[in-house]
Amino acid sequence: MSRFHVDEDIRPLSEFRAGVATFVKQISETRRPMVLTQRGRGVAVLVDVREYERMQERLEVLEEVYRAEEQIAAGEGVAHDEARARVLARLAQ
Repeated sequence: MSRFHVDEDIRPLSEFRAGVATFVKQISETRRPMVLTQRGRGVAVLVDVREYERMQERLEVLEEVYRAEEQIAAGEGVAHDEARARVLARLAQ
């Protein structure tokens, strides 16, 4: 995701309503998120579809890491040497 620009990427909801197509084009071209405000407070974030998909993929990986850390903490982990031996044995089949 591209770096957020405060002066360009925070817009009032009323301004967004008046120029939806322009803002969607800006988000698509810059790949930067846009924060919409209402009465001076953030109410929504618009993100390019490809950037959203990348964020979802990263989140899935982080969730898998979190689950793995929980398993290790619960004593369910497998030592590196043992895991390596298992993988090599499967590959040899």
